[in-house]
Amino acid sequence: MRQLPLADPGVPNHRSPARYLWWVARGQSRTLAGGMAFGILWMGAQAFIPAILGRAIDEGVAAGDGKRLLQWTALLFAVGVVQAVAGIMRHRFAVTNWLTAAYRTVQVVTRKSADLGATLPKHLATGEVVSVGAGDLSYIGNLMEISARFAGSIVAFFVVAVILLSSSTTLGLVVLIGVPVMLFCLGPMLRPLHRRQSAQREAVGELNSLGSDIVAGLRVLRGIGGEESFSRRYRTESQQVRKAGVRVAGIQSVLDAAQVLLPGIFVVLVVGLGAHFALRGQLSPGSLVAFYGYATFLVLPLRTATEFANQLMRGLVAAGRVNRVLKLRPDITDPEQPVRLPEAGDLVDPVSGVRARDGLLTAIVSAEPDTYAVLADRLGRYDNTSEVRYGGVTLASATRADVRERILVSDTSSQLFTGLLRTELDPDGRRTDEELMTAMRTASAEDVLVALPDGLDSEVEEKGRSFSGGQRQRLVLVRALLADPSVLMLVEPTSAVDAHTEARIADRLRDHRAGRTTVVLTASPLLLDRVDEVIFVAAGRVAAVGRHRELLDSSPRYRRTVTRQTDDETEPETEEEEALR
Repeated sequence: MRQLPLADPGVPNHRSPARYLWWVARGQSRTLAGGMAFGILWMGAQAFIPAILGRAIDEGVAAGDGKRLLQWTALLFAVGVVQAVAGIMRHRFAVTNWLTAAYRTVQVVTRKSADLGATLPKHLATGEVVSVGAGDLSYIGNLMEISARFAGSIVAFFVVAVILLSSSTTLGLVVLIGVPVMLFCLGPMLRPLHRRQSAQREAVGELNSLGSDIVAGLRVLRGIGGEESFSRRYRTESQQVRKAGVRVAGIQSVLDAAQVLLPGIFVVLVVGLGAHFALRGQLSPGSLVAFYGYATFLVLPLRTATEFANQLMRGLVAAGRVNRVLKLRPDITDPEQPVRLPEAGDLVDPVSGVRARDGLLTAIVSAEPDTYAVLADRLGRYDNTSEVRYGGVTLASATRADVRERILVSDTSSQLFTGLLRTELDPDGRRTDEELMTAMRTASAEDVLVALPDGLDSEVEEKGRSFSGGQRQRLVLVRALLADPSVLMLVEPTSAVDAHTEARIADRLRDHRAGRTTVVLTASPLLLDRVDEVIFVAAGRVAAVGRHRELLDSSPRYRRTVTRQTDDETEPETEEEEALR
């Protein structure tokens, strides 16, 4: 399957679901054309079978001519072989079309999600994205799959109509007029079906989001005894999905019944007229058999046409959901004329006054803990309004890829994914086992590795749920260290580990990152005592800069922040600190 680039110029602007479906079809035009060609050959061969049977009866059986009967039988066998071979190939192309359409959608949505990054969860719930992969891609695949059969149905319908017109003008006109009338009768049911399918899809997305939230917060729910409350809520939402599904099934059942009833009425009408003409001597016995065969055969293309209309409605609903993801734009965009960032330099934030000097291990302590995330977003260019400079070049003037290559932000929300531990820690496979073990030692994660049966080749469960919070945090730190960026920014990297482990990490981090810039956003005394420089931020601005012990002596507010002293234990603030407050 062709790999789609992130900025594929063939992707439309996705203003409508129909345009997305057209884009998918255009991207697999060869396999669609192949499926349609064999679909036409497959159903066209079936369309000729009743005519051959009729000729065999009239010219062979009724006329008592064994030679002609043998000739028509041989022709019937040849057409049957063609039909069988064409049916096999049509099915192969149908499967290919389904898989190609479905997984092209997966590729596009996955790459778009990666491109959006932190923008995606701000606009769409997890369940919305999950539902695209769980259901929508199958509807888009079904639409591409049925296209081959639908093309064959259209051609077969006209082939049969021509044959019938040549045999009986009246019956030919009945077929040509009756089939569109039946399809028109099914049309009024498609619009309400579309609306109900959309409503059901919305309900399924909300239920998936709720389920994801419950699973993610299961430990917390058990801790506060909230299982029963959320269980009731999930049951209520589930019943809403069930009711929406019943409403869809109601009109879907009517449509399915009409697909059987209307063609059945049509078959009875055609056979009745054919029998009437045969009794009047206007049709031969063989022609009557052929007309009955055509009337029965026409049920297949008619049902295929109505099925195509049904799948088209489902595909439009699914494409609309896909478009909700594709039309989003990332908060951070690349400049039209990007500038390349230097290999090294100071990281400077004019807004807060923070300066992380090149090659040093710097700690940022904030009097307001909630601002750690804000600072990290600004320094790592997750905030498009920042004017942060690296080596004298503003991050906003460089591409996102360039910034991510130079500056890595590892925060408390970093996750582990399913797969081998080795791949989780080194996704690109660039590091040797020795480098992996060195990073494991720096993060004091050797005990995690010892407990695993296959070491680095052990399987990691979803979100690393088999590990404790401290183990996950240390493994995330290992991954960040192995990335080896020019600037590594760690947000509370030891908040979930014990004091002894934290002390070991603090001692080893400086040596591991020697010569490269490392910024740690934390108020942990164990880490602060081992960094080269501490930057104290209060009210969003730098209040003091120095060594940890120096700031403990010179800044009461810094001391209160780091040691968590109570108001009775603190000393009076200096005039500068009072001004900052």
